[in-house]
Amino acid sequence: MLSGNTEVMRKAMLDAVSLPAFILLFTMMGFGSLARGAGFGAEMAALASLMIWGLPGQLAMVELTATGQGIIAIVFACSLANARFLPMVVSFVPAMSRGRSSLGGMLLDAQLLSINSWAVCLREFPSIAPEFRHRYYVTFASSILLAAVIGTLIGYHGSVFLPAVVMLGLVFISPLFFALVLLAVPGRAERYSMILGCATISIAHTLFPSVDLLIAGFVGGSVGFAAGRYWKGGHGR
Repeated sequence: MLSGNTEVMRKAMLDAVSLPAFILLFTMMGFGSLARGAGFGAEMAALASLMIWGLPGQLAMVELTATGQGIIAIVFACSLANARFLPMVVSFVPAMSRGRSSLGGMLLDAQLLSINSWAVCLREFPSIAPEFRHRYYVTFASSILLAAVIGTLIGYHGSVFLPAVVMLGLVFISPLFFALVLLAVPGRAERYSMILGCATISIAHTLFPSVDLLIAGFVGGSVGFAAGRYWKGGHGR
C-alpha cells in the first residue's frame, strides 16, 4: 500500500497527466469556444471553469446567457445542474478518510471535487494508505483543475483557428472518459448503475426527451445500484 507524501503526490500527478488532465484540457477548449461565442470575456470564461467546475453547469450558464436570461435563472440552472455533486461528496468523504477538519477545509475539498477526480480517486484509494488519501486527492484534483482552466483559455483564444464543429465535439470527450473510468471502479453496484443508465437513455429520450438524462440517471442508475447491492449480498449465488 502506497504511503509517504512524496510518493503519493508523485503518483497523483502522474495519474493526472497520464490522461485525465489532457482529457479536460481538450474538453474545456470546447467550453472556451462556446463562452467566446456567447460574449463572455476570457477572464470570465476561466473563472467559470474555476468556480463552477462542472461542465453541465458551465454549459447551462453559456446557453442561458446567450438567450438573454436573467442572473437568477442562470444561478438556479447552474446550481441545479451541479446538484449531483451533493451525493458524490457524501459518498466520497468517508472513503478519503481525512479525519477532523475545519468547515473551510471541507468546503474547499468539496469545491475541488469533480466527476473525474471522484471516479479516479475511488479507483486508486484501495492502493493508498488512508492517512495519505487526502493528499492524493488534493494533488490530483488541483492538477486537473489547472488543466481545465488552461484548456478554457486555449479554446477561447484558439476558436478562430479551428472549425466550430471540432471545438464543439471536444465537449463530449470528458463524459466518454468518465464512463470508461467509472466502469473500472471496483464494485459491482457502480458498474451496473453505469450500464443500466446507458441502456435506459434511449427509451427515456423516446418517451421524455426534455428530461431524458434525469430519468436515465435516476431510474437506470438506481436500479443498477440496487441490483449490484443485491448480488453483493450473496443473493445471486
